[in-house]
Parts: sequence; structure tokens; C-alpha cells
Amino acid sequence: MMHALSTPPAPLLEHHRSAALEPECRHAAWQEIAHRWNDFEPAPDAPLQAELLLLGTDVTCLLGAAQSSAHEMHGGSPRALRDDVVVLSLLQAGGVRSSAYSRKGPGSLSLCDLRERHSYHWEHDTRQVFLTLPRQDAAAALGAEPTTRLLSTRCALAPALSSQMAHAALLLRQGGLDDAECAGLLEATRALALLTLRNLGRQGMAVDLPDAHETLHAGRYVAALRFMEQEAHRHTLDVAAIARAAGCSRTRLYEAFAARNQTVMGVLRDIRLQRAQGLLAQSRRLNVGALAWRCGFADASGFAKLFRARFGLSPTEWHARAQAVGLDFLEHS
Repeated sequence: MMHALSTPPAPLLEHHRSAALEPECRHAAWQEIAHRWNDFEPAPDAPLQAELLLLGTDVTCLLGAAQSSAHEMHGGSPRALRDDVVVLSLLQAGGVRSSAYSRKGPGSLSLCDLRERHSYHWEHDTRQVFLTLPRQDAAAALGAEPTTRLLSTRCALAPALSSQMAHAALLLRQGGLDDAECAGLLEATRALALLTLRNLGRQGMAVDLPDAHETLHAGRYVAALRFMEQEAHRHTLDVAAIARAAGCSRTRLYEAFAARNQTVMGVLRDIRLQRAQGLLAQSRRLNVGALAWRCGFADASGFAKLFRARFGLSPTEWHARAQAVGLDFLEHS
């Protein structure tokens, strides 16, 4: 006798707003809704205004888009052990200061171990998209226990995952997805996240047992990356200047990036595009030429083409969608 295969449940899409909660219980209710694994404290000088969209079948795999007024968050709560998940978070607007790393701004991608006792200070009107994964799945992909760290462009697949998560946030905020589309969006983001962690794990294993060349490559790569992140706004920034800052020749710099299947100017371009994407989400007014110049692109039309190729939307389209989402948040807060 043939038995039909059971169909996995469709992921549920939930939409929460702090304004819909009674003022006297708003803090406690939002703790359970949006901060179920952490201790949470809103800024004392401003009322709590927050919005959260959640897509998932259970807490071990949730795709979320959130926006909130200033608050503090503290990891290491006993609640974090209950579900034992890790969180991948992409900051889209605003900023976060953490005891685990220096301040991160728009475009920053991080891996967070909720069991670690770190504090996080979220600035007002910060917007993020996040994905939870079971700890055992993340550990299997990494080949080691997950730890809190910034990923950004240090992982070859981080830009691809950042782009996927940013698009997912737009789709969630726009709404109108059916069950099949919700399931596909969640699974695609989860699969790419695990692939990114596997890539990160391979890089980490290469550092565990380095030879002399690998050690030099790693040092040059980190020095060059730090310099590019600081100087990405300079339109004249070239490989020669980056190599000088990293203390090596252009040939050695090329080798350091090639060891990670990257190119120097390709990484610089990604840094600039991620910065532009974050600024588009924050800016009320749009001037593509000024934005391009601010992010290190001397040619506005060339910047627009690169942005569309990278994110699938023009800067104008991305700005319009981001502003529509932001206005909707303000109207319902």
C-alpha cells in the first residue's frame, strides 16, 4: 500500500508592531516577541517604537526584518540555551556598538552566538535583517563551534549572502508572498547561509595550519582590507596605494587576494556598493551622482550599472522601495 509523503508545513509570516501593544505591558511583551533569546532594555529617554516581520516554521529557522528605536541587548541569557540557535545579521541602516567588536554600520554582516555574554547598543532607527540557524547546523558547516564575529567581505560568499538577505527583507516588508514563495525565500536564504559558513570554515581551517606564505598572505589581506574600508571614498584609490598600505608589492597583494578567490578591485567595489546600499536606505532624498561620489565612484552612470548588476535594482528603485518601507513603519509606529 502506497502512503503519500507528508508535506512540510508552510512557513508562517508574522507582522508585529510595538505600537499595537498596551503601553503598560509593551516592554515585557516586546521582550517575548522580538528578543526571546536576549535581555532587552529600551533607551530610557525615548519611547519604544519597533516593527518586526518574521518568516519561519519554528524558532530554529527564522528569517526576520526589524526596525527599532534605540535599545540595549545583552547576550548570555539562560533563554538562549532553550533553543540553541545562532543568528546571522545584516545591518541595513543605523549602527550597533558591541563588546564583541567595534561599531558596525550599514552593510555589516555578523554571526552572533547568543550564548556568549556580549552587550549590544543599538542606535535609534536601526534596521536589520536576520536569519536564525540551529547551532548544530552552523557548527557542522563551519567545522567548529560558532563564535560571534563580523563577516563582511572577509568571507568570499558574504557579499552574496548580504545581497540575498537584503532582497529578502524588501520582499517581507512589501508583503504579498504566497506560501510557496515564502517557503522558497526561506530555504534559499538558509541554504546560502550554510554555504557561506562552510566557505568561512574552510578559510578558518587554512589559517589553523599555515605555512609561511599563507601567514604573509593573511596579514597582507587583513591590512589591505582595513585600509580599503577606511579609504573606499577616495576615487583615486588604486592597487598601488593599497599595496603600499599593506606593506607589500602589487604582485604579493594580488596573490593574497587570489588565495581567497578574490580580486583587489573586486573587493573594493563590493565595499563601496555595500556602503551605497546602506546609505540609500537611510537617505530621505536621492541624488545618485552625489551618492556615487561619496562612495568612491567618479562616474554616476557606471555606478548605477554596477549597482543594478549587484543587487538587481537601480539605485533609484532601491531607494524608492526602502523609503516606502520606512514611511510605512513611521505611519504605524
